[in-house]
Amino acid sequence: MTKGLSLFEKRRRRNRTTLRARSGLRPRLSVHRSGKHIYAQVIDDKKALTIASASSNEKDGKEAKSWNVAAASNVGKKIAERAKAAGVSQVMFDRGGYIYHGRIKALADAARESGLEF
Repeated sequence: MTKGLSLFEKRRRRNRTTLRARSGLRPRLSVHRSGKHIYAQVIDDKKALTIASASSNEKDGKEAKSWNVAAASNVGKKIAERAKAAGVSQVMFDRGGYIYHGRIKALADAARESGLEF
């Protein structure tokens, strides 16, 4: 069934299924990283609903360079503020198969500093 999948796809699938099994009642903070932008969503898997989202591609507060660590930490702050406004304070961090380093780590640290617990 996993024949033909890349190592990244296998790691993403393994990580996500483990999170869904352990999550309980917590929503999932999912992160997607592209070459120039970084995106974050708080997702409730039970209801299949996106609670809050933020990205470096938004018009408000957009920086000149949106692919660096500073932009990722701004996205982390935005997603934490929007999740708290929606009534979510505890989440499970879904790094989406990406290694916990660089922009992913900066986003997670900024979200923690802004009040999200994971």
